[in-house]
Amino acid sequence: MREYIAEIASRYWGRPATEAEVDTALAEDPTDDLVAPTGVFLIARLPDATMAGCVGTRVEKPGLSVLKRMYVRPGHRGHGAGARLVAAAEDAARGLGATVMRLDTRDDLVEARALYARTGYAEVEPFNNDKYAEHWFSKNLT
Repeated sequence: MREYIAEIASRYWGRPATEAEVDTALAEDPTDDLVAPTGVFLIARLPDATMAGCVGTRVEKPGLSVLKRMYVRPGHRGHGAGARLVAAAEDAARGLGATVMRLDTRDDLVEARALYARTGYAEVEPFNNDKYAEHWFSKNLT
């Protein structure tokens, strides 16, 4: 999570994020809700057990899940890991009873927005007021 936060914060500010800024971001938006019984946190590993990426999902309300913390390490991008992580999160969300998956992202996360479009997400009207959200997506999981 620290690596993920450091990258997205650095991109947002246009400079390397400090350790204190990463700590603050993690405290402001923890991932402790990505656990059973209403959430899942998945880690993509290579055959040698190297961690390549992660993604989480949690039930927001019955039938609706949210995609969170989608991240592929820079050295592992461009090989389909992102799409596989999104598909795994969708399967997990279905297992939690979700029929719809939503997510939000930022303008500067161009690659993420392209990934979501490629994997069937449609941009929708804002559904939250997260201070960093600039694009909102939704996908029917049925």
